[in-house]
Amino acid sequence: MEKKVNESYELAKETYAKIGVDTDSAIEKLGKISVSLHCWQGDDVGGFENPDAVLDGGIMATGNYPGKARTADELRMDLDKALSLIPGTHRLNLHAIYAETGGKKVERDKLGPEHFTNWVNWAKSRGMGLDFNPTCFSHPKAASGFTLSSKDEDIRKFWVEHCIACRKIGEYMGKETGSPCVTNIWIPDGYKDIPIDRKGHREILKKSLDEIFEGKIDKSYNLDSVECKLFGIGSESYVVGSHEFYMGYAVKNKKLLCLDAGHFHPTEVISDKISSVLTFLDEILLHVSRPVRWDSDHVVILNDELIAIAQEIIRGDYLDKIHIGLDFFDASINRLAAWVIGTRCMIKALLLALLEPIEILKKLEDDGNFTERLAMLEELKTMPFGAVWDYYCLRSEVPTGADWLKEVRDYEISVTSKR
Repeated sequence: MEKKVNESYELAKETYAKIGVDTDSAIEKLGKISVSLHCWQGDDVGGFENPDAVLDGGIMATGNYPGKARTADELRMDLDKALSLIPGTHRLNLHAIYAETGGKKVERDKLGPEHFTNWVNWAKSRGMGLDFNPTCFSHPKAASGFTLSSKDEDIRKFWVEHCIACRKIGEYMGKETGSPCVTNIWIPDGYKDIPIDRKGHREILKKSLDEIFEGKIDKSYNLDSVECKLFGIGSESYVVGSHEFYMGYAVKNKKLLCLDAGHFHPTEVISDKISSVLTFLDEILLHVSRPVRWDSDHVVILNDELIAIAQEIIRGDYLDKIHIGLDFFDASINRLAAWVIGTRCMIKALLLALLEPIEILKKLEDDGNFTERLAMLEELKTMPFGAVWDYYCLRSEVPTGADWLKEVRDYEISVTSKR
């Protein structure tokens, strides 16, 4: 098999060279790109705060596939297995509800670095960076549908203190791992039906964010991000943290803007927003998901929008400005397989983009030669990309093709089916 992969790669290398693409260089660049895997795919956004907690805030995980992780150790074990099947060195994105408190009740506004020591040690031993998120949902103090924008001062202050604590945790993670932690704030605040006072909640949210970010943290340790949304289940008519709100806040306050693939109108795509927002922002965060009619967080597949997202990153030379994170959760299929499918597809999309003769395509465009531009883009679709991908996997010592599926099946038989 190894011989066949190498032989196929050499043929592909020659084919790409004819259109001015250096496949060796593309692979080298790909190996330096990290994707942030989301811990919540492994346990349906449950976390370890309360085993009986019910998801709220417009978040829904559908399905009941057996074998989900029940503890942090099980989740880390599943992540290790998934990462062994994914080429490259990547990151892990944690939510605050994945704290390890030793069985003690610790309120979210009192969380500290000590509750994430095991995660940090795990990441350091694997040479990985960590990213982080406050968890402003699935909590009694989020039951009203409002957190940082709540008109109840006690509620608002609780969530402000939670987010301040999370920034400090992010700082700790960045210091310990030697890689800046992106700490991303998303809140579910909004109304199911038409509100009278849209302005009031947004003014309160601005006040809360200003208080959260008042403490200065070195950007070499922690990067602050804010995430917009169009609507959610239970907030169909009005979401406080809209795209326009957070775009303005991020530009004014020099924060990262998080673009989530499922958080816009069904006909909108985040690929088209990347170059626009990066005209005014230094960096952004992407949450790559797959909406089907709504923000349904289906497992990422190699579809047109995923390829377009990767193309915008590479064509715009934005690798040092964009943090790529995944955000899907499917409880109807093997959860470990979902991680592998989605992450490998994200990396495949990036490889496809790296295998484009971008300078040639740009020159055709600048010369007004749209005929050849279109013709070349179409010819690229049948280039031997698969041979380059298999070679990259082989070089990275992970399974090629669909061979990883056997390892997932074996792991299910020996580990997850016994939970």
